[in-house]
Amino acid sequence: MTTLYRLLTAEDTSAFCHKVSAALAAGWSLHGSPAYAHDPVGGVMRCAQAVTKEVDAPYDPDVKLGAM
Repeated sequence: MTTLYRLLTAEDTSAFCHKVSAALAAGWSLHGSPAYAHDPVGGVMRCAQAVTKEVDAPYDPDVKLGAM
């Protein structure tokens, strides 16, 4: 088994919540607490959430994590 890791990031909108929800629906699990920070250049708040997934395959750096 291999553990895959992704860090989902986006502006603080409902689109970010949908991005996390889609990852959970695809079998990813939350890993740690979400992060929230102000982007002074864009003038917006940004969110981040780490997710992990166990797969029955060797690690390949060319794998498209979003497709897993």
